[in-house]
Amino acid sequence: MRRNLLVIGSLCISLTFLISRCAEKQETQPPASDSSKITYGGYESQVKWGHHLTMIQGCNDCHTPKKMTDRGPVLDTALLLSGHPAQMPAPEVNRKEMESKGLAVTMDLTAWVGPWGISYTANLTSDSSGIGNWKEEQFLYALKNGKIKGLADSRTILPPMPWQELGSSMTDDEMKAIFAYLKSTKPVKNIVPPPAPPVSATMAQK
Repeated sequence: MRRNLLVIGSLCISLTFLISRCAEKQETQPPASDSSKITYGGYESQVKWGHHLTMIQGCNDCHTPKKMTDRGPVLDTALLLSGHPAQMPAPEVNRKEMESKGLAVTMDLTAWVGPWGISYTANLTSDSSGIGNWKEEQFLYALKNGKIKGLADSRTILPPMPWQELGSSMTDDEMKAIFAYLKSTKPVKNIVPPPAPPVSATMAQK
């Protein structure tokens, strides 16, 4: 009988020790919410992460007008991401020749002439003539599906915008960060001209 009591006592002590160890382990583990916290790619905010992504993606190369200096063309920082200036004409080239040879020519990197016709880079600032009225889901849809303004029934985004690569290589969180940054930019009112169809298409309609 005494032996049975000793066995039972040992089991109780062991069980008590195990329960206390489990409780200590649970107390030292961080809450689930902390482990799932968004880190914004190592940046302190979504906007700063979006700014970084915009820079390394080279968005300013095409979406920001340039000004000529003694060192060549540089970004016009007063018009960052405002797209092709409305008052600037398209490149004066023989479009028929460009199209027939499959060549592309650009001016300021904001206007492009090629077999697709003439395309102008969009205004990406927070102004209403840019993306000021866009919703986040529109921006994601535009990059993933190549549709202007992120609307299913709108036209396809024209070259040289590499939406196929961007939409397939970036995560949703990265796209959302870029959108958050663009919505934080200085608004620049600039209504970009609509694209022009290829010369060959225009001639076929006559």
